[in-house]
Amino acid sequence: MNKLHRYLILAFCLFATLAVSAQKFGYINSQQLIQQIPQVKEANAELETLQKQYESQIQNKATSLQTKYQALARKQDQGEISPKQYEVEAQALEQERADIAKFQQEIQQNLATKSEDLLKPIRDNINTAINSVAKEEGYTYIFDYSVGIILYAEESTDVGSLVKAKLGL
Repeated sequence: MNKLHRYLILAFCLFATLAVSAQKFGYINSQQLIQQIPQVKEANAELETLQKQYESQIQNKATSLQTKYQALARKQDQGEISPKQYEVEAQALEQERADIAKFQQEIQQNLATKSEDLLKPIRDNINTAINSVAKEEGYTYIFDYSVGIILYAEESTDVGSLVKAKLGL
């Protein structure tokens, strides 16, 4: 029985060694790749333009609200408004402030949605290229170097140039 265990352990070790050596690993730096794609630069420029437009709208609304608050305070200081009128107008201004805050939240959601709409096709294209390279070159695994999960990698296992070629970069 002891010899049988040794043979089984030896066979298992041999099989495990063969299984591991048959696997091919590669890595890619996706952040570096993304920075080189012209569509990403275009998408980022479009998002930045949209964000500046939204910021301008918010700034205009905030300036208008601040002017209204100052006018209301001046009316109160000069006795031009009754306490009841002041309370009604202050509540209206507070509602306007809440509307601006809600608008800011909507802007953040709109920007996130627009970003996803613009960048998802690019990410899908990159993933398709990575999958294609993996299949064509016989890689079992391809890791993303930019997220920091690789402790060591030989440069010869970097598939970035193959993916760039697949993307036409």
